Amino acid sequence: RSMLCPVGRRAAASRRLLAFTRRLSSSSEPQSVRNIGISAHIDSGKTTLTERILYYTGRIGAIHEVRGKDGVGAKMDFMELEREKGITIQSAATHCAWGDHDINVIDTPGHVDFTIEVERALRVLDGAILVLCGVAGVQSQSITVDRQMRRYSVPRLAFINKLDREGSDPDAVIGQLRDKLRLNAVAMQIPIGVSGDHEGVVDLLERRALRFSGPGGEEVEEGPVPAGLQAAMEEKRAELLEKLADADEEIAEFYLAEEEPPLGVLRAAIRRQTIANAITPVFMGSAFKNKGVQPLLDGVVSYLPAPTEVTNCALDLDKDEKQVGLTGVSSDPFVGLAFKLEEGKFGQLTYMRIYQGKVGRGDTIQSMAADRRKVRIPRLVRMHANEMEDVESVGAGDIVAMFGVDCASGTTFTDGKTKLSMTSMFVPDPVISLALVPADKNAPNFSKALGRFTKEDPTFRVHTDDESGQTIISGMGELHLEIYVERLKREYGVECSTGNPKVAFRETASTRSKFAYTHKKQSGGSGQFGRVEGYLEPISSDALGQGAYEFDNQLVGNMIPPEFVTAIDKGFREAMLKGTLTGSPVMGMRVVLQDGLAHAVDSNELAFRAAAQGAFKQAMATAKPVLLEPLMSTEVAVPAEFQGTAVALVSQRKGTVNSMEGAEFVTIDADVPLESMFGFSSDLRGVTQGKGEYTMEYKAHVPAPRDKTELMVKKWKEQQAGKSEE
Repeated sequence: RSMLCPVGRRAAASRRLLAFTRRLSSSSEPQSVRNIGISAHIDSGKTTLTERILYYTGRIGAIHEVRGKDGVGAKMDFMELEREKGITIQSAATHCAWGDHDINVIDTPGHVDFTIEVERALRVLDGAILVLCGVAGVQSQSITVDRQMRRYSVPRLAFINKLDREGSDPDAVIGQLRDKLRLNAVAMQIPIGVSGDHEGVVDLLERRALRFSGPGGEEVEEGPVPAGLQAAMEEKRAELLEKLADADEEIAEFYLAEEEPPLGVLRAAIRRQTIANAITPVFMGSAFKNKGVQPLLDGVVSYLPAPTEVTNCALDLDKDEKQVGLTGVSSDPFVGLAFKLEEGKFGQLTYMRIYQGKVGRGDTIQSMAADRRKVRIPRLVRMHANEMEDVESVGAGDIVAMFGVDCASGTTFTDGKTKLSMTSMFVPDPVISLALVPADKNAPNFSKALGRFTKEDPTFRVHTDDESGQTIISGMGELHLEIYVERLKREYGVECSTGNPKVAFRETASTRSKFAYTHKKQSGGSGQFGRVEGYLEPISSDALGQGAYEFDNQLVGNMIPPEFVTAIDKGFREAMLKGTLTGSPVMGMRVVLQDGLAHAVDSNELAFRAAAQGAFKQAMATAKPVLLEPLMSTEVAVPAEFQGTAVALVSQRKGTVNSMEGAEFVTIDADVPLESMFGFSSDLRGVTQGKGEYTMEYKAHVPAPRDKTELMVKKWKEQQAGKSEE
């Protein structure tokens, strides 16, 4: 196919945009809808890939780069901070069409600090594209994203990107998908050249070569497979059939009979097993060089599920939260989930996935939260990054946004005919805190901004410190909190200074310890009396701090009336909020209640709560308490010449190196205490001439070294002594 002239290219772009606009006004059947997320490790090319998808589907008329010289920036990175830093901070949604199919796309962040954006996107999506760098392969956040996909059973395609880069090796990346992620990865293509020689891909199913020409790669040229790749193609195609035969019975019959399956049967089997999460089809190319994106779009339509092909369940609130399946049919009663909130210039914007039924502008829907409030939808829009397109109604399987609907993230809405609620999503706990001090203490927007941020982001927490009276913000990492401090300044005009980062230390018991505590108080009239006996112990003696809190009631008889057991449990929970070593919360503990005593008149819930709190302090005194600190799973990527320097830097920060991989670009996997990681980014850039990068993710709380424990305990005692003197 010949390349288009400039006038022809402009005309083609106009035709694509016109065709898309016509499709936008009509509501699609669920069978022709695909809801997909694009997820990966930071700097793997997710946003660049999304930009090409939007261009080839006619959604945008020109391509702009993440850090482009034209100053426009990629469409999906619409926040000013995103364009400045060259990273995705918020997930962004858009809607496009490929052939006869409508595709809802959510581009998610790759940085671990913004992992909640990936979590809530995958919660409502039917399929995903896992993007991998052709050089670095499977990285730390690739593993996290894969774990999130497994949590919600999301079928995925893999796209090996950046094959134009020196050192790219798609075969090695496929090996990592199998070894590190335990995915049954099957190559659908092989590259025509890599690095500077990358021209296109070979389609293994149809045994054809695909090359991409034109300024934007919009021209797909089909041709015969180069002679030098014939043998490699047949070898990889045989491997594809073998792996598919292991997963699919129909293909296994052809394979055992040594017959070639028809192309239609082969495609149907790949689709069947992809949706079942039995295989992961692997596509490849270079989004930046405009190669391999159109076949990937064909793969999305051919192999990822329609909304009706995914099992979605809800809880029936009228039947003791019995699990019921949702049909995904537009004619059934409406069920939708509000999964993301944004504060826009027109008020709160609520993103909603429609699982069943349909909804239109002006309809009244009912919240399944505690208040069961009914709300009217004044405006319904489809999102295109930060642009909105009004729609009158949408059906099952669609993703839209509503204005004027005040709710919390994770709220289920129905039409009131059913009382169904979707299951909640996983929200990780924050690992780092900062004291936040506004320059103007009377700034009216300070509280408003923090209220908005906590509503938008479940991993961003705010509380006031009881001792200092300071506002404390908590989040998933330094960058996470830094972004919110910057947003306070830019969006609300509130300048803030921050204190030193505060690590989330915890405490636990290292051995079993008995308690026998009596709470007795007499002050005229009826008093308070409660006695509890039992023991507390670590949930796991091998991994101290593992788990949160367990309460085991082993009472025999009615020495303590059953109605007071809940109060005892509550008393222990309250006592665990402040440990005896440093005042840090206690975790990884099991409390066993064996015996006790109650008084006919003086015993009440308050007395037994106080008895439990006293028993906790009594037992912890002999339980050999241990201070726990957060350990971060850290991945450092540096050019090979800086490997020794990077390892030394990790060791200086009390890190343990677990493994090192790579030739030209080395990836160092290590476990490092969070407290040692502050300022690591600037130090790493300094010793690697700006070429090194790292990511870290919370792994576990582990016992802190003795010298650190002694220092923290001494500091805590001095603080307490100072309070007593006051």
